[in-house]
Parts: sequence; C-alpha cells; structure tokens
Amino acid sequence: MRPNGPRRSTLRLPDLLRKDLDVVFCGINPALSAARAGHHFSSPNNRFWRVLFLAGFTPHLISPENDSTILQYGCGLTAAVERPTVSASELTSHEFREAAGELERKLQRYRPRYLAFLGKPAFAGIFRKGSVNWGEQFMRFGGAEVWVLPNPSGLNRAFSLQELVSVYRELRTASKRTHRESR
Repeated sequence: MRPNGPRRSTLRLPDLLRKDLDVVFCGINPALSAARAGHHFSSPNNRFWRVLFLAGFTPHLISPENDSTILQYGCGLTAAVERPTVSASELTSHEFREAAGELERKLQRYRPRYLAFLGKPAFAGIFRKGSVNWGEQFMRFGGAEVWVLPNPSGLNRAFSLQELVSVYRELRTASKRTHRESR
C-alpha cells in the first residue's frame, strides 16, 4: 500500500443487476482474477455457482463465463467495494465506509427484495459492527432485507459445501416465501 492509500486500479468487474430482483448477492470485493477474466466467481476453487445451484437458486449449474444468466433466475451480483484485489484482506475499513453510500444507492435504484452479504467483513465494515451473526439480520438497507451468508471462496474452509448449501437454502426459502406473498 502506498502512503496515500490503496493503489487505485482502473480494472473493474461490472455488476449484474436489474430492477426488482429477488436476491442480490454482495461479495466483499472482486478477486483480481475475476476482474481480469470479466466474470464473477471465476476461480475454479470458488464454490459460489455450485452452492447456488444446490441451494435451488438456479435450475442448473452456471459456469462463470455465463454469469449474466443469473439475472434470469431473479438474482444479481455486486460487491461492497469495487476495487479488485488478490485478497480481501488488502481492503481498508475506510474503503468499506466509503462504499456504503454507493451500495445503498444501487439498492434503492434496483429495489431487490434481499441483499445477501457473502461473508462478514463487508457487512461489519459498512455497518461498523464488531460482532455479526450468520443469516437474517432483521434490518433493511436501501430497502432490501439483509442477510449475511458464509463466503463461498475456496479459501473459506470453515464451511463444508453441504453447510454452505444449507445456509444459502434458508435464504432461498425466505425469498420464495416473500415472492409468493408479493403476488
């Protein structure tokens, strides 16, 4: 890191958003490899696409190269901090606080029913929380109900694939229930 703060790269990974989605999944920030590839969760070690399929968000396994098809299933993708890094640990608390307003504006613009933070760091950084529980947060942000789900990164070995699927399925069940109720 330079004395004036983190190096600002022009490399970006575009959000996959449209109005009135059921769920927007919010990563901590894009992996540098994903930003270079131009596709979300492109690492072969990342379990995101597999977990979404097994939890019932998609009817088939989506490959990272087809990441934009997630929109067809009522889901979108964004990141709390836009700056790609090799590791999320490179981000500063200031970057999370700075990103909060932009994330809230996106949510107000696109109006998803749910926002699911993938991992505790982004939620904790944005809301300045020292302690965060998994699951539903019983609050709204930008109009969306907020959940915190375990990060599906291959580096996160605290959760097995089946444990990830189970927690994500809880959100899927809640989102299907809310979708039926809003008809």
